Amino acid sequence: MPYKKYPVLKKKDLKTISISDRKSLVDIKSFAQPFAPGSSFESFLKALPDSLSARDLIEFSNQVKNARKRDKPIIFGMGAHTIKVGLNPIIIDLMERGWVSAISVNGAFMIHDFEIALCGKTSEDVSENLFKGTYGNTEETGLFLNIALKDGLENDFGCGESIGYYLMQSEFPYNKHSVLYHAYKLNIPITIHPAIGTDFIHYHPNFDGGVLGTLAEKDFLLFSSIVSQLSQGGVYINIGSAVILPEVFLKAISFCTAQGIELREFFTAVFDFNTHYRPEKNVVERPVQNGGKGYYFIGAHEIMIPLMAAIWLSI
Repeated sequence: MPYKKYPVLKKKDLKTISISDRKSLVDIKSFAQPFAPGSSFESFLKALPDSLSARDLIEFSNQVKNARKRDKPIIFGMGAHTIKVGLNPIIIDLMERGWVSAISVNGAFMIHDFEIALCGKTSEDVSENLFKGTYGNTEETGLFLNIALKDGLENDFGCGESIGYYLMQSEFPYNKHSVLYHAYKLNIPITIHPAIGTDFIHYHPNFDGGVLGTLAEKDFLLFSSIVSQLSQGGVYINIGSAVILPEVFLKAISFCTAQGIELREFFTAVFDFNTHYRPEKNVVERPVQNGGKGYYFIGAHEIMIPLMAAIWLSI
């Protein structure tokens, strides 16, 4: 049945153009090349396609390299999953080689990294223990960390410095596997940004919310001071924190701006399994409106972070 309101379009009225005149987004020049067995890692990088995330990862790595050359901050913001998938040795190696200027973490990272230093293992089975009344009730973790925080308050430290100092004094058997221990040892600023109620040490009998709040405030001010130096080539990297660290980063930028500090031309990146709202908005998009660029890399941390580190050491 014909419809008077919608007459059928005629193909004869279509105007075409030659493919030679058309702009194309894909070209064989950007294609990947097969990797030759036995070739170097540099050969592997050159064989990657010059497209999308592969191109972005090389581009971002060069921005990090430039930041290091210009002595601009390279800030690592990390959630606890980096520890759970065994990445401490990769992070520590980058720290020792001078690729990390500062470290900011959430409360969970602090706990898991501390347990690694204490006994070389961490991360209990939540489902198994949640309704037994034992989940999170680990005496040594709750006791020692809260002692470290209280001692830090007496020494006028921030949260990160308190934990680093305590680990240095403790001589725990597995300190060499701890990111926070090495950060303190290498004089790399550590800031810890906890949210009261998110970590099991908060319901340990030795916990004092006033202590944690005071130390966390000091760390926010220190973190903001580091962020204030990002202009003209600095880098902030968010690895596996979907809420806390993206919010802290955005608020640090806002605080700096309110102090009259202009932040321009720096670079950010998120590494995570999925695209999340806050990392996308608060790390990749909003902070670089005045210049620079944000990147979002999707993939398993246990693959992406070693790959990232290897690229940095190869370019």
